[in-house]
Amino acid sequence: MLPRPGRSPELTPTPSDGPSEPRPFAGQVALVTGGTKGIGGGIARRLAADGADVAVTYLRDREAAAHTVTALEKLGVRAVARRAFFGDPDSDVPAAVIDWVTAELGAPTLLVSNAGTGVERSLTQTRRSHWDWAVETHARTLLRLVQAAPGLRAVLAVSSLGARRVLPHAYGLLAAAKCAQESLVRYLAVELAPHCRVNAVTPGLVDTDAARGFPWHAELFETALGRTPAGRLTRPEDVGALAAFLLSGQAEMITGQTVVIDGGYSLLM
Repeated sequence: MLPRPGRSPELTPTPSDGPSEPRPFAGQVALVTGGTKGIGGGIARRLAADGADVAVTYLRDREAAAHTVTALEKLGVRAVARRAFFGDPDSDVPAAVIDWVTAELGAPTLLVSNAGTGVERSLTQTRRSHWDWAVETHARTLLRLVQAAPGLRAVLAVSSLGARRVLPHAYGLLAAAKCAQESLVRYLAVELAPHCRVNAVTPGLVDTDAARGFPWHAELFETALGRTPAGRLTRPEDVGALAAFLLSGQAEMITGQTVVIDGGYSLLM
């Protein structure tokens, strides 16, 4: 059982997060991998605000996971968190996570595959272990989660602009993994139709702990802000709103698509 410390500023409920009518995901169970902070946290919070019981996974920050569970429960839903590393191709973690969600909250009906890790280095300097780690985390985990959860109604993968454009600073390995992920989205959308829809979202640069971990983040933020027509960077709650729409019945004719949400940033790249 996770400890219940004070509120996390990023996931502190606001009046707009609170219960309202209608709550489109009432009675549904959502799994958001990497759902304790940043983009995943924004998605988890929105799904909870819309009535879903939410399970989140995390990799390192146990305290942030506890904050997240507390914040989501204050939205009037059930919430649980578990540590999970999805980068080992020989592990049964995806199936174990689905079993855990089912035992804690019920069989998941909504899946957000957001967890992502990997190494940044020149492609010519990568080793097989780097490749396996990136592809397993970003692409094969999506497939393995779907395989383990036959009751899913809607699936969303979180991709990257690097899947379609060349980004600087040795992003090539992660970009290749994201390309594989987007391809899986299209094929799964056809294979699982009509009982389950599968889409992806591609956020622009979002000010998160993960983004700030890059040594060149300050320069990147300044450049991105200066060339974003919307006049600001994308926020986790922006991605959460889009995710909620794509996972809802309002988007019943959208499947197999990758939707960009970046305030127009990529138009000028």
